[in-house]
Amino acid sequence: MGEIVVVKCGGSTISNLSDSFFESIKALKENEQIPIIVHGGGPEINQMLTTLHVESEFIDGLRKTTGEVLDVAEMVLCGKVNKHLVHKLQVAGLNSIGLSGCDGQLLKATPINKEKLGLVGDVESVNVSFLTLMIDNDYVPIIAPIGLGENGDRYNINADSVAGSVADAIGAQQLLFVTDVDGILNKEGKLIEKLTTEDVESLILDGTIYGGMIPKVKAALKSLQGKIQEVVIINGKGTTLFENGELVGTKIVKVSELTPLNQ
Repeated sequence: MGEIVVVKCGGSTISNLSDSFFESIKALKENEQIPIIVHGGGPEINQMLTTLHVESEFIDGLRKTTGEVLDVAEMVLCGKVNKHLVHKLQVAGLNSIGLSGCDGQLLKATPINKEKLGLVGDVESVNVSFLTLMIDNDYVPIIAPIGLGENGDRYNINADSVAGSVADAIGAQQLLFVTDVDGILNKEGKLIEKLTTEDVESLILDGTIYGGMIPKVKAALKSLQGKIQEVVIINGKGTTLFENGELVGTKIVKVSELTPLNQ
């Protein structure tokens, strides 16, 4: 088996992913690397909840998930968003398969805090043998972040967390977070090309990293405690993801290096 690359596509970027993004996934395969895609779908879920007049709220950055909200989230994530990505990869010439975390008990989940957040879960374990079966049969797995609990309950899981858990469980060499920005920017708005885990923690504390970027970098830090050597945050809307053979974005590594924060 070749090197595994887990690619997490943010919900806000999915409808705007460039053709070059899908061609880049194909290029990974042609380079004997193995892509696994995990996706979110927040904006699409918000739109459907509004259309169906289903109320929801966010607590500590997570969507409080009732049974009704979960039904809508699962419909959007596993139906519309997941199949959109499957179609785009098929058009790009890749044999892809859409999966929910419930399929093959791929994602075993436990509730974070049922009283406070409802059916919001975290990944307890990943069915690596099932995922490997898909890979061995030359499919590119595309995973929607819905998990299954011991009692049969389904759980809405943060897609960044799912990506990190899948990457760690399967022994991926690289984790990519595809967003609608170029990467982590310094306070002057300039791209920071490389950071260590220590740098990231400092930038969270001083407010340089904020908002929706925080869950991504926290998932990155957690992932880097395992086998993954680097996490890269890239812009999926760009005309190219590579420059001189290197991914264009912010690379986070666990090896301490003297890396100027304003580069």
